[in-house]
Amino acid sequence: MTPREVFERLSAGISAGRWHELAALYAEDAVVDQPFALPPAPPHLEGRASLDRHFRAAAAGPLELVARNVVVHETADPEVIVAEFDYAGRVATTGAAFRVANVQVLRIRDGLIVETRDYHDHRGLARAMAARP
Repeated sequence: MTPREVFERLSAGISAGRWHELAALYAEDAVVDQPFALPPAPPHLEGRASLDRHFRAAAAGPLELVARNVVVHETADPEVIVAEFDYAGRVATTGAAFRVANVQVLRIRDGLIVETRDYHDHRGLARAMAARP
């Protein structure tokens, strides 16, 4: 798969709530950095097993996320893409709707994600979790 195709699978899996499938898109030694993560979320994840735990925790949470306005930029490095998108979301426990912006820089080698830097709007997600419909 091309880097764009791998990102599309990742995005489609999140949008469909197929959290249990996502870790398989990552290399065994993948590294994910989330510089804007808020505690208790880890800003740094290493390894497929750690990512699997992270995704399973997300599956147990109340957020429903659908990627919208997706733009994928290819770079001079054939392994690296930059994806810009919004999450149109809903908090299942309250019904509160929200939209947050995201940017991901992904390095994909041999069809697997080996490294990402995820610039998600964690503050926006926290506000949505606290909001009432």
